[in-house]
Amino acid sequence: MALLSVDEALARILDGAEVAGIERVPLTCAAHRILAEDVRATLTQPPFNASAMDGYAVRAADVSTLPARLSLIGEARAGEAFSGAVGAGECARIFTGAPVPAGADAIIIQENTKADGSIVTVVDGSPDPAHIRPRGGDFAEGQGLLSPGRVLDARAILLAAAMGHGTLAVRKKPVIAVLATGDELVEPGQKPGPDQIVSSNPYGLAAMIAAAGGEPRLLGIARDTRTDLEEKIAAAADADVLVTTGGASVGDHDLVGPVLKSRGMAMDFWKIAMRPGKPMLFGKLGSQRVLGLPGNPVSALICGRVFLMPLIDRLLGRETSPWAPVRARLTEALEKNGPRQHYMRAVTSQDANGLLLVTPQSSQDSSLMSPLAASNALIVRAVDAPVLAAGDEADVLPMDF
Repeated sequence: MALLSVDEALARILDGAEVAGIERVPLTCAAHRILAEDVRATLTQPPFNASAMDGYAVRAADVSTLPARLSLIGEARAGEAFSGAVGAGECARIFTGAPVPAGADAIIIQENTKADGSIVTVVDGSPDPAHIRPRGGDFAEGQGLLSPGRVLDARAILLAAAMGHGTLAVRKKPVIAVLATGDELVEPGQKPGPDQIVSSNPYGLAAMIAAAGGEPRLLGIARDTRTDLEEKIAAAADADVLVTTGGASVGDHDLVGPVLKSRGMAMDFWKIAMRPGKPMLFGKLGSQRVLGLPGNPVSALICGRVFLMPLIDRLLGRETSPWAPVRARLTEALEKNGPRQHYMRAVTSQDANGLLLVTPQSSQDSSLMSPLAASNALIVRAVDAPVLAAGDEADVLPMDF
């Protein structure tokens, strides 16, 4: 029986995944959230013609010939406008950000003037239109400037605040429950027994989930008993996605699949034509999606990168993924690939011209976590991909999260 392709597996995982609900959060809690609604300006910016410089507000006609002597009639400061109007032969002292007084249509910077009491002489320079910021030059009331799916980075939050919004509608973070399975596991910080190892998968996956915009919920370690598995899986009933690691194969002690089926999970697939990560299951438990990842830490994290992160993107309604595949030039040759899509741990860099380069790790042994930790990308090798020479381009999945 042919193994399911990676593309088909991902398509099934994403099929029918509904975008998460909406909640309103204050700006101070909006960083890195996904915008759920259009954001329109509640005001016009600037709200008035504003000075961009310190100097004098004048009539352009009065300074067409220099030097020009003008009578100083008042002052405009940021937050305190000059209430009068500038007439012929007059000027008003003005500071950056202040409203341009009525009657004035130009700003002369102070460096081009000489002041003597109530007389200001303009000695140099002609008015520069850029010295006045026109009303509405940035945006107008009612104008939409931020769209759903936008990641609320610092720039977007700054703009939303300037538009008059104290709260924003964002997508709820999908809850991703993570359950490690196996009698051989102990929590980090505990001393393993002679036949045990430290459980690392949940912590790497939790960091990945948080980086992708989800809310990780760690369920601990389920022992290899139906009772313990059932109890811990039941504790994740309200999660959007349940991720298990380990126990998804067909050995006598691999109980994850049978227990999930007994609880009503409709199995979609098991086993994928990829390496590392062949033994991975996917099913649906009601509205909950279930990903059964391999117990091998490298395989688990790579499967999470390939399948879980795109699923979180879909649940969040993300406009564009910051981890979309890119093309990079190989620094060394690659052998012909075999019958499974290969995700090779690698490091990207840039040459002197800014060209993206990628170098595979010397060891691709899926039991080794240190080469994975030293990598920031995965080279994607399609099924039966031909030999590639140094200098050829390859598809690369970023791993910088």
